Amino acid sequence: VHQSKMDFFCKLGYGKQDICKVLENLGQEALEDDVLKELIRMGSKPQALEDQAQPSQLKLVARGSCSTSPGLKWLGEEESDSSDSLRPIVIDGSNVAMSHGNKEVFSCWGIQLAVDWFRERGHTYIKVFVPLWRKEPPRQDSPIADQHILEELEKQSILVYTPSRKVKGKRVVCYDDRYIVKVAYERDGVIVSNDHYRDLQNENPEWKWFIEQRLLMYSFVSNRFMPPDDPLGRHGPTLSNFLSKKPVLPEKKWQPCPYGKKCTYGNKCKFYHPERQHQAQLSVADELRAKTKVPFSQGKEVERCQCSP
Repeated sequence: VHQSKMDFFCKLGYGKQDICKVLENLGQEALEDDVLKELIRMGSKPQALEDQAQPSQLKLVARGSCSTSPGLKWLGEEESDSSDSLRPIVIDGSNVAMSHGNKEVFSCWGIQLAVDWFRERGHTYIKVFVPLWRKEPPRQDSPIADQHILEELEKQSILVYTPSRKVKGKRVVCYDDRYIVKVAYERDGVIVSNDHYRDLQNENPEWKWFIEQRLLMYSFVSNRFMPPDDPLGRHGPTLSNFLSKKPVLPEKKWQPCPYGKKCTYGNKCKFYHPERQHQAQLSVADELRAKTKVPFSQGKEVERCQCSP
């Protein structure tokens, strides 16, 4: 009986010394409920609860080991968490390359400048769409500069060729703009292009809203890729908020009133008045009306007091 009780309470996680003390005090024939109450009264805790109460200590794991504690994070996970807050980028390769080449040369170096700009900001999902026939040797009517950059970006899984083929000597090209808008819409990303895609806006009302709100235009200034700081206009979001999934709202800053104490708008003034912090912002006319009403109301109170018994 003694051994069976010892095994029972050991399975619950209590120490053998505590169990022996309780059995000596209560006797060998004590009920299990009484033994459990006595263990609780003594303050004895199961081993599992004691382990939870103690703060978990971080353990060093050998390099190459597969066993990792759930509380630890790899360095790659922290980087992925930071990149998760940034929107995917879909670049119209033809538009960017022709813009960098002054609409005369398909400049692949312009695509590289745009990709590097978004990489430096921390974007991990970057896709560039270019028609497949741009892999062909350049011709006089369609010159290409730095064509080797396309091969390098393709190896990095950044550049994607839209399909094209030749039928009876004529080139059949798929519409690459539809690829660009569709991928950006499905990934909830940003389209980098100076094209407005008006035909696709008329084709799909959902795409129309998406193109209006997620189109990032740009300029090249001396081989420098420069998107605007206000992509949606002066009253729209900043560039950092436009490219992030969780925009940070700026703190509201009040602009001081240019008229200062001479302002006659009162509480209708939209500017900040430091001298009116602890007083009601009334206009001059309202203040005069308030001053003229005070003696009139005081006279009425005096009359009431005289009439009252």
